[in-house]
Amino acid sequence: MMLYPPLSDLVQKIGSRYLLVNLISRRAREISSEADDNGIHLDKKPVSTAIDEVYTGKIKAVTKN
Repeated sequence: MMLYPPLSDLVQKIGSRYLLVNLISRRAREISSEADDNGIHLDKKPVSTAIDEVYTGKIKAVTKN
């Protein structure tokens, strides 16, 4: 089974798998919460939407030094 987008591409955009998982899970929770608050039915799973946002560059990871 091929995954799209490829995991290696997502990791390259973010820098590490750990940061990628945290970014996607946090964004997916935000999407789900916003949909529940506004009574919106989601056609796609929040995790899939968050992955697409990372892949297209809509969201990026910002690290503090």
